[in-house]
Amino acid sequence: MANLEHLARLEQGAERWNRWRAEQTQSEIDLTGVDLSGMQLAGIDLSGADLSRSCLYKTNLTNANLTRSRLNDATLSGAKLVNATLSQAELINAILATAELDGAILREAVLIGADLKVVSLQQADLSHANLSASELRGANLREADLDKADLSRANLSEAMLIGANLGMATLDRANLYQAEFSQAQLYCANLYQASLVDAHFVATNLFGANLTQANLLRANFSWSQLSQTNFSEAEMEAVNLRGATCRRADFSRANLFAANLRGANLKQAVLVGAILTQADLSEIDLTQVDFWGP
Repeated sequence: MANLEHLARLEQGAERWNRWRAEQTQSEIDLTGVDLSGMQLAGIDLSGADLSRSCLYKTNLTNANLTRSRLNDATLSGAKLVNATLSQAELINAILATAELDGAILREAVLIGADLKVVSLQQADLSHANLSASELRGANLREADLDKADLSRANLSEAMLIGANLGMATLDRANLYQAEFSQAQLYCANLYQASLVDAHFVATNLFGANLTQANLLRANFSWSQLSQTNFSEAEMEAVNLRGATCRRADFSRANLFAANLRGANLKQAVLVGAILTQADLSEIDLTQVDFWGP
């Protein structure tokens, strides 16, 4: 249950709260279950506070400090968290649909099962964050930093990730239907059994990524860096690999029926057991491609 003194002080506004908070070095802030919807709390210091199950619907938390705060099961839909700091914050099963988090810092934050539908996270820092099983359908993550983030089983369908950094990120079994990854960095990312149907990866860096058993039906990888990428046993019917660099890529047992590989660099690529029926292999040097294995 929330501390009523803490709630009363908070209702006096961010400036007075911050002055009081600066003197409370040992105090644990308990605001569990409180209703702060629509309040103007820009710049407030709520670091380490427990806001679990609280309602922050359309609350203005621009530039707020929520480092190591607990917001599990909280409602923050429509909240404004632009440039807010939420490093190491807990937002397990929190509702943030349509919230504004552009430029926010969520480094090492835990957002397992969070609802982030249509959220704006442009240029946000989500490096090392745990977003497993989260709902990010239609989210705007343009130029966001998701380095080494955990997005396993997350729903990123129709999400915008142009120019985002997902280097070494975990996206196994994630839903990336119609997601836009053009010019993004996904080097050494793990997309094992991910669904990338109709996704766009134009001019994207997927060097060394793992797409084993992924569903890439009609995905567009044209002009992308795919060297040493593992596509073994992937579903790649009608995929577009035109002009892609696929040096030493592994396509063993992949289904490339009607795929477009025109002009791709397949030097030392492995296509043992791959299905290439009706695939376009024009303008390709096949002399160093491995079709037969050892």
